[in-house]
Amino acid sequence: MVFAKKKFGQNFLQDSNVIQNIISFLPVKNSDVVVEIGPGRGALTKLLLEKLDKLTVIEIDNDLFAQLKYLPHAQKLIGINEDVLQVDFSQFGEKQYIIGNLPYNISTPLLFHLLSYRHLIQDMIFMLQSEVVNKIIAPANSPNYGRLSVMFQCYCQVERLLEVPPECFNPVPKVMSAVISLQPKKITPAVDFFALEKITAMAFAMRRKTLFNNFKGILAQQDWEHIGIASTMRAQELVIEDFIKIAKYVIKLE
Repeated sequence: MVFAKKKFGQNFLQDSNVIQNIISFLPVKNSDVVVEIGPGRGALTKLLLEKLDKLTVIEIDNDLFAQLKYLPHAQKLIGINEDVLQVDFSQFGEKQYIIGNLPYNISTPLLFHLLSYRHLIQDMIFMLQSEVVNKIIAPANSPNYGRLSVMFQCYCQVERLLEVPPECFNPVPKVMSAVISLQPKKITPAVDFFALEKITAMAFAMRRKTLFNNFKGILAQQDWEHIGIASTMRAQELVIEDFIKIAKYVIKLE
């Protein structure tokens, strides 16, 4: 048996009821394009292989990757032994379904990496730290509202699907987990994705400071008057449309 490696943030899901529930959240046909991130010991992989014609898996751990060939129906597997943050998801074509128990230590950069391929993705079903899920679904003016909330609510329909306690994993993590659906929207605001990402990151860089202070050197007081947002506000008080306004205005200045 391959043991969990701390450097990869591995916690292997082992509760059969939770595994069945997660699979049920991904309503795919046998011919659909499905990519699993971090298959680990194959808890989800086994069930996916039973219902799909083929399955692409991305696993960075050499030892775990070597074991995948022993799974039932392994001939259906397309294995990628790489760091998922370096994988170009455009190679998998359109209408992708992505699933996985995401490594906690890279969950945020990985989510943003995938969001840049949103036009190719039908749905994403992920196990994440409950804390991260709370941030993604948080409404404006709440303690958890931040960069993740704005970016993912702007580009995806987000839904918490299931709470998963620590004892469902081996080794047992010190945190609660949750399953979330991130379904890319067909119609999104006409604003540059990377500009919005940059603006959102700047706005929340120092949460306790005002917009005026966080954008000092980029936007002057008269700019805020043109945008129509009070410079004395803090980022958590803004709704998604406000961030879009700021991003569009900054693009015009460049």
